[in-house]
Amino acid sequence: ELGYITEEQFTQASEIDILPRILPNKEKIEAPHFVMYVKEYLETKYGQQTVEEGGLKVYTTLDWDKQKLAEQAVKEGAEFNAKKYNASNAALVAIDPPTGQILSMVGSKDYFDKSIDGQVNVSIRNRQPGSSFKPYVYLTAFKKGYTPETILWDVDTNFSTDPDKEYDPKNYDGKNRGPVKMKEALAMSLNVPAVKTLYLAGVKDSIITAKSMGITTLNNPDQLGLSLVLGGGEVKLLDHVNAYATLATGGIYHKKSAILKITDASGTALEEYKSSPGERVIDEKYIAMLDSIISNNSLRAP
Repeated sequence: ELGYITEEQFTQASEIDILPRILPNKEKIEAPHFVMYVKEYLETKYGQQTVEEGGLKVYTTLDWDKQKLAEQAVKEGAEFNAKKYNASNAALVAIDPPTGQILSMVGSKDYFDKSIDGQVNVSIRNRQPGSSFKPYVYLTAFKKGYTPETILWDVDTNFSTDPDKEYDPKNYDGKNRGPVKMKEALAMSLNVPAVKTLYLAGVKDSIITAKSMGITTLNNPDQLGLSLVLGGGEVKLLDHVNAYATLATGGIYHKKSAILKITDASGTALEEYKSSPGERVIDEKYIAMLDSIISNNSLRAP
């Protein structure tokens, strides 16, 4: 009507579907899950108003080079997961064992992807850990006097005490191997001997071991049974990595930390990371037993 374009140009333009080309505006946030994790910590401790208006300067433990590597690893891992496991997501946490400092945190493959609830930080949500829970159980068994040489029977076993409900776990390949040593059972990640090891170690004592190393969930042990050793109890990835860091230090627990220093608007330090010797929670000899098993290729080879 105003003469800027012809009727023909209008018709041509209106026939082009441009809606799929419109992308939502993305706020540029580097390491977004880590940033939100720190922000939540600050708001819990200092209040939302102080965080937004108090002029705080926050120095974190994030290692930017490692964070970029972590993001790339999650992107590639998620693509692999999608093809092999039909899974839509992935997450990664790295912790420095001697300090407990969080070096990288990627809570999903894409913070801005709403189709996978990308803004949900999977690294601090409860998830089943699968067989990666086994080391806590074997450690507990070692503490009770069992050794890597202890023989277990890898045969079909119904562990249920309920006649109407069977619990007959299988190994990953569906086969049984008869008498096996604990070190062989763990190295090959056999499920049936692992359940027997949990029976010997005790569910509650195994949870106490895991909690001493950094696990914060599993707070209702009476509701958990022998499937715990196969991942039947939910843990947070961040805790799980922290607990594995306790393995890496030979049994010394360090509290996880994301903060190096916080100063207020006047430059006064509100809190600051202080190095600590940590707390010995597992005797080194038991960690050495575990290390000797899970680092031994010949045990895993079969």
